[in-house]
Amino acid sequence: MRLVRASSLAFSLCAIVAPALHAQGDASRVVPSGGISVPQWAGKIDAGEERAGRSLNDAKLAKDGDTFRVTTGPAVAYWNPANKATGDYTVKATFTEPKYMNLNNHPHPYGIFIGGNEMGSASQSYLYCAAYGNGRFIVRGFGPGPFQMNGFQGDANAAVHQAAGVGQPVTQEIALSVKGDRVACSINGTVVASYNKTELVTEGKLKSTDGVYGLRFAHNTEVNVTGFGVSKN
Repeated sequence: MRLVRASSLAFSLCAIVAPALHAQGDASRVVPSGGISVPQWAGKIDAGEERAGRSLNDAKLAKDGDTFRVTTGPAVAYWNPANKATGDYTVKATFTEPKYMNLNNHPHPYGIFIGGNEMGSASQSYLYCAAYGNGRFIVRGFGPGPFQMNGFQGDANAAVHQAAGVGQPVTQEIALSVKGDRVACSINGTVVASYNKTELVTEGKLKSTDGVYGLRFAHNTEVNVTGFGVSKN
């Protein structure tokens, strides 16, 4: 019995760890005709992507009417420096993956960031909430080093939509709100995570919840974004 239990435990651990290791080994693609074609917008890929030899032109940000069309490439944040929010506010957008996992063999996240300061520099800081098309989400940030608010694997939540299958569309409405001393992430109308500002605005994390807001994408994603904007709470 002990051998059976030990084998079962080993199998379970492998099932948990293997996807994470596989994700780390998933090399970022180079997107043809990449770069930013939306006026006034800027971007920065993650430091690890830069060390691997990737550049901002290996991902693509374009706009068709009111729809942002994003294809990555390296993991990246995009923003317009004029888009700043202070005090109490909500930033939201709707993200549609037209073909779930079209550019990857496992789910990759995308979402909103807030509290952007010193954007584009090695000292940039921001907080983001991002959803996967498999019902999970993550809350992470840079300050300027990366930090995690809900762990490496994130959390599952019934509010996060799941694609019907590979190649099928999936849509998430994601919002980050600042109100009083709380910062909350909502996905599809449900608060999935909430934190005190003191947990976020501290050494090694955010400089402030005031700052630039924008869009955040993992590597190898293809997503359309609509309804991007800010409102006062």
